[in-house]
Amino acid sequence: MSTASMGLHNRKTPHIRCRRCGSMSYNKRKHHCSHCGYGISSKLRAYSWVSKKVNGTRKY
Repeated sequence: MSTASMGLHNRKTPHIRCRRCGSMSYNKRKHHCSHCGYGISSKLRAYSWVSKKVNGTRKY
């Protein structure tokens, strides 16, 4: 016997491939990409805390 919540596992994924960055981060319902910010802003989403510090300096 299975639990009732197992019936929710046959739904489709909320994220599809983004046309701007190519990652699987474009939310179909919210119409924006969480990776690059497509759909929210014309500028690319970039934060300094995302990249790892190497020798005390950022990569970009």
